[in-house]
Order: sequence, then C-alpha cells, then structure tokens
Amino acid sequence: MPENEQSVANLVRDALRDVQDLVRAEIALARAEVREEGRRLTMAIVLLGVAAVAALVAVGLLGAAAAWGVAALFVWPPWAGYALVGAVVLLAAVVAGVLGRRRLVHVRPLPRTIDTLKEHAQWIRRQTS
Repeated sequence: MPENEQSVANLVRDALRDVQDLVRAEIALARAEVREEGRRLTMAIVLLGVAAVAALVAVGLLGAAAAWGVAALFVWPPWAGYALVGAVVLLAAVVAGVLGRRRLVHVRPLPRTIDTLKEHAQWIRRQTS
C-alpha cells in the first residue's frame, strides 16, 4: 500500500510542477504579446493624436476665416487664404484619423496567449475526464 501512496504523491507533485511550468510559460507569452501589441497601439494613438491636433488647428483657422468672411462680407481678401489653409489642414486631419482608426482596428490583445489558454483548458479537461 505505501507504494501506491508514494506513486499518487509523485503524480500529484508532477501535476503541480506541470501546472507551475504552464503558468510561467503563459506569463512569459503574455508579456511578449503585451510588448508587441503595445507598439501597434502606440502608433495608432500617435496617428489619432496627430488627427486631433490637426482638426483643432483646422477648426481655429476655419473659425478665423469665418470671422474675416463675415467682416469682409464677400469682398474676398484675407479670409479666403485662411479658409483654404483650414480646408487643407482639415483634409490632413481626416487622412490621419482614417489611418489611425484603421491601425487601431487591427490591434488584437494577446492573441497567442488567449489561444494557448484555450488549448491548455482543453488539455486539462481531457486529463480530468
């Protein structure tokens, strides 16, 4: 009987060691994925920031143009230039916003970690059934 108890104890110890190794591997994978996805997220955030700043500048310029336009009321001098520059800056903001959003959509948090966790859960279910 002591041999059976010893073998059960060994099995439990081995199982616990395997679980520890599995958890360590998952943590290492999660760290690597966080770094990788962090770079993608940073680029998307930078582009969205550029879009926001450009949109603010455009709104300011278009506001100044509207003020000049109302003041000059159809006599076309300075405000036409402000309006043109504002429209160009707004176009740049739209392009940067679209590019940033497109990159942001492709950010998938921890894809390999999630996949391997599912695989490990299936393996554990098979071992316990």
